Amino acid sequence: MATAAAHDLEDFLNAMAADRRMIHVERLPARLASTSALTMPLAPEIRDCLPIDEFWIHQALAIDLARTGQSVAIATGTASGKSLCYQVPIAEAIGDLSQPATALAMFPTKALAQDQLRSLTAFQFPHVVAATYDGDSNPSERTWVRSHANVILTNPDMLHHGILPNHARWATFLMRLRYVVVDELHTLRGVFGTHVAHLLRRLLRLCAHYGSRPTFLFSSATIGEPGNLASQLCGHPVTEIVEDGSPRGARAFVLWNPAIPIDAKDESEFVLDHQTPQRAFAATGRRGASSANRDSANLIAELIRRGHRTIAFCRSRKGTEVIAAEVRRRLPDELSELVRPYRGGYLAAERRAIESDLFSGKLLGVIATTALELGIDVGGLDACVVNGFPGTIASMWQQAGRAGRSTQESVVIVVAGDDQIDQWYMTHPDQVFTRMPEPAVTNLANPFILFPHLACAAYELPLGYSDDQWWPNTLEEGIRALAIEDKLKIRDQFMGIGSEPRAVWSGRGWPSRAVGLRSGSTREVRIARPDGTLVGTVDEARAGQLVHAGAVYLHQGQHYRVNVLDLDEAVAIVEPFDGSEWTQPRTTTEVTIVATDESHPVGRSHISLGSVQVMSQVVGFKRFEAITGKLIETEVLELPPSELNTRAFWYTIDQQLLDDADIENQAVPGTMHAIEHAAIGLLPLFTICDRWDVGGLSTPFHLQTSLPTIIIYDGYPGGAGIAELGFANAHRHLRATLDVIDTCACASGCPSCVQSPKCGNGNDPLDKHGATRLLRSLLANDVDDSDGIN
Repeated sequence: MATAAAHDLEDFLNAMAADRRMIHVERLPARLASTSALTMPLAPEIRDCLPIDEFWIHQALAIDLARTGQSVAIATGTASGKSLCYQVPIAEAIGDLSQPATALAMFPTKALAQDQLRSLTAFQFPHVVAATYDGDSNPSERTWVRSHANVILTNPDMLHHGILPNHARWATFLMRLRYVVVDELHTLRGVFGTHVAHLLRRLLRLCAHYGSRPTFLFSSATIGEPGNLASQLCGHPVTEIVEDGSPRGARAFVLWNPAIPIDAKDESEFVLDHQTPQRAFAATGRRGASSANRDSANLIAELIRRGHRTIAFCRSRKGTEVIAAEVRRRLPDELSELVRPYRGGYLAAERRAIESDLFSGKLLGVIATTALELGIDVGGLDACVVNGFPGTIASMWQQAGRAGRSTQESVVIVVAGDDQIDQWYMTHPDQVFTRMPEPAVTNLANPFILFPHLACAAYELPLGYSDDQWWPNTLEEGIRALAIEDKLKIRDQFMGIGSEPRAVWSGRGWPSRAVGLRSGSTREVRIARPDGTLVGTVDEARAGQLVHAGAVYLHQGQHYRVNVLDLDEAVAIVEPFDGSEWTQPRTTTEVTIVATDESHPVGRSHISLGSVQVMSQVVGFKRFEAITGKLIETEVLELPPSELNTRAFWYTIDQQLLDDADIENQAVPGTMHAIEHAAIGLLPLFTICDRWDVGGLSTPFHLQTSLPTIIIYDGYPGGAGIAELGFANAHRHLRATLDVIDTCACASGCPSCVQSPKCGNGNDPLDKHGATRLLRSLLANDVDDSDGIN
């Protein structure tokens, strides 16, 4: 490291070197820019608007492919200039007045659309008239945009609710549509991604009706198989571009594990000692006295004290506020004033002020939720602290990329939490840097999402046989189901359009108004305050577990106590709560296997994939003190059972395997339960999902399999594609599960291995040692080593 700041970063790393919690340092060398010329030069009026003389290789390739009508997915690092990959082709197309063109750019949030509007208009490309069209646009603004803009920046919700149902007013725009931009591709996973996939098919169907066939330009942070995901979303072949030609400064990447016991001369609280730098990171010698929050605050404060501009990411709004306050407490007044938290829930003016101070260099530190992870261009940061592994490799690189965003040298510190996946990476540090980013998944066959979108499509234009091109193999079944529900009527002819039968919307109003894009359920429970203010929503299938009466509900860092759950009215009434306690539902669950699609051996067990019906009933809940975890009270509830029809994969184990693993009959329930918990906790290793997206059941005897069985099911109605990836990665998944249990230093089970924060049985029974023996025996003859996990 050459600069004075870089030397001080090196001193900072040296000060930590003696601390056992710093378990690994990876040195990532600087990378020079790699440039390429376009196959055909830009017109002078476009070229003169750009502040650059040459393009990086991924930019040049994306622009060249887009010009030929090939859809592309650009998945390169943070600050790699992905916006130019679609801004230049759009400007070029609109500048060609002989063929009038329009473009539609879709962003996951209104804030990102506004940022991109400022970026695009700053170039002052000739003939480009760009405008946002979203929920903040008033009626007169919307009328002006429809009449004058040739580049529309919007979001999926506005496309779904405002543009497509009203497509006749957009006929000219759709007739000329040349490019469709889909930004932040990596966020389009699971239920939301499946909704967007159907939304884009509805868009393409209307484009075909008006005579256009747009090219898609996807932009993504690092993600596994971006071309495959993009193709799933738009239904057309997509070329992925992942080779990054942008420059990057040298980076030191630190893995820090608070769970490691520390040798210390005293039992003082974890504090900085600036008189003796070698002891700057000394902490109490008692295991567990250190924590991810405490260590993160300490590391952030030390970086800021040394003058390094630092960004930190936390998992929740509350965590952001807590750590920001702790960082300020550790700093002198003149420095503490230069540290701010940043999260959703602030007023827009407050967020813009913080962003402005950060971008200008006024602030030395920002502690943020993932609100600063998406597409916000922050320059000049020296360090990034990630408080708790963010769940996926893809998200980790996205957050880490916020530091050293040009060519300056930087340091990134990932501070592990207690979760299974955090601790697995801490014991496999090489996997952090060599493991391919996880793919995101969608499930276009999910009937709970497919059928409502077919209803929307029928409202927009009557459905016919030719629409099979947009929904192959599912259209006929969907039309039949909607016709049975009297939502569609079959007409032999419709207004003289051809001779084929047409399915016509027969309901009232716009069906899109009843379809939310972030739920897989046809019915949602509203979570609201007594005055009717909406806090959020939850699928009806999961309402009993999450918002039962008496539950403490956490929404974006804010705690609420549920006063009433009214399932008839589909509403839960909540009030703000101080967070002094937390609750855990007690549930009974039965899983019925409806259909088995595939099955094969995995080691000495058997795995199957198929459709299941999950019947869950909340029978009570436990209240715990937030600070101590002490049980306060167990309460009884009488809620009706909920039904979830979804997808699952399941393992079956025979008696011989149990005998060989020395698992006594009385130990089978705890052994299976422990494996189930650990396996669910590690599923995000193989797909971009969260442990809260899936559920599980383990039983020493399942009526349908007649064997000890572990079932892991997708938590969304119809499934979001998670079960399929779990099934496909069974060998690696089980070996990773064994690793995390076997390497955990606890005596009988903890949150880092077999305990689960969402267990409906209160983490009882659990047999960690039985789980280790059974998995070892199960995998004894397993030879699949495709991921390098032994």
